[in-house]
Amino acid sequence: MSSTAAGMVHEVARNQMASASGFRMGGTLFRTAPRGPAMAAMALSLAALAGCSTVERVGNVLGGGSSAPAGQPGHVRGFLGNVVAEDPRAAQIARDILSAGGSAADAAAAAGFTLAVTLPSRAGLGGGGACLAYDPRRNELESFLFQPGARTGIPAGADRPAAVPMMARGLFTLHARQGRLPFEQILAPAEQLARVGTPVSRALAADFAAVSGPLLADPVSRAVFAPGGAPIGEGTSLTQLELASTLAALRSTGVGDFHQGGLARRVEEASAAAGGFLTVAEMRAAVPQAAPPVQERLGSDLISVLPASADGGATLAAFRAAASGQPAPVVGGSFGASTALVVQDRDGGAVACAFTMNNLFGTGRMVSGMGFLLAPAPGLGSVQAPPLGAILVTSPGAKAMRYAGAGSGQGAAPAAAGGPAGLHFGRRVPLAQAVATGAPEPGRGVAISCQGGISASSCTAAADPRGFGLATGNN
Repeated sequence: MSSTAAGMVHEVARNQMASASGFRMGGTLFRTAPRGPAMAAMALSLAALAGCSTVERVGNVLGGGSSAPAGQPGHVRGFLGNVVAEDPRAAQIARDILSAGGSAADAAAAAGFTLAVTLPSRAGLGGGGACLAYDPRRNELESFLFQPGARTGIPAGADRPAAVPMMARGLFTLHARQGRLPFEQILAPAEQLARVGTPVSRALAADFAAVSGPLLADPVSRAVFAPGGAPIGEGTSLTQLELASTLAALRSTGVGDFHQGGLARRVEEASAAAGGFLTVAEMRAAVPQAAPPVQERLGSDLISVLPASADGGATLAAFRAAASGQPAPVVGGSFGASTALVVQDRDGGAVACAFTMNNLFGTGRMVSGMGFLLAPAPGLGSVQAPPLGAILVTSPGAKAMRYAGAGSGQGAAPAAAGGPAGLHFGRRVPLAQAVATGAPEPGRGVAISCQGGISASSCTAAADPRGFGLATGNN
């Protein structure tokens, strides 16, 4: 099947899935309008062309192109784009998605689900996050807000009230708006890693060492993070069969089932046993928001940051401060941990995301039978929603990204996103140096910069050397 035909089939499927799952745009529940008979017939006709894949592979080989079909790693030859994530395995998965012909949104969504497996201390199905995404085809930039949802009060019997999970619906929304590949393909790598096991990264090992005592007090968490009584350590294999089953269910029954179907009822029942007491009604009502970002002109370019509800206005403030030679300000308060990633594709699209569990390993309690940790509800007790930092600089005239950055580090997360960008644009500091010096402690930044075009020679990527991240792609 040609990539164009495949894309149209995938678009029809994606619109059907978006209609079932739902998400919010500008405060209104967004559902895709039903397709007419002509579109359905076109989808069936295009699907019938699937048998041409062998001919296409032969033609690619003879013509010097890729021998891998669209949708498989290796399909894209030459410049792929770039990925930077604070977990190396997530970065590698995102790179594979780009290599298969996926967009920046495809790769970011796949990396987000992967982080739920490889870095559950900071990202997971029980948590959420926020993303900025630029689509060069529409020359449009959107922000997607899906922070772990607040509760109206402390439920009766809840000793650790849980936030409403938003991660799956948020990543689905990002993919539905700007993705190309089938959603099932986006979920598959994370499911496989959870099922067969993945080595514990240095980042996860460091987080585990910080809170292992309270975490292992929960018998369900202990069965995952200390199997057989031996706590995990860097390099040991982490297998999460219950999480793999949950991801498989998301892949087969859809994200909507997690919020209003059989999966939602399982979450309601099991979260009560974990002290979180979520309800199906709350899960159903929780939908991401697709909202306009905060924007400011930078010459002929456009700076975009997350709305103030996500970063408190701190990312743009950090950009301005660093660009003028001043220290990037840190948001005051006591906040939980987060993690960040940025992706750029070969067409000039870009995504910058930050994810959080509102605390290291969330509430420290896992949903029995489903394999994911619950996040603590923000605004109850001492739990505050952490500020999330992401920034994109785009060139509307060239229809391409120029910079993508994101940050982690509690109250310093917005500064870790905006500070390096301010140094890079305002002080002409090289990207690697800007990322290494632009984020105040405990902030850690990740960034991609393209100056002069979208190509391997014009684009660079960097992870904060004080952290454990990986920059990959660009070949």
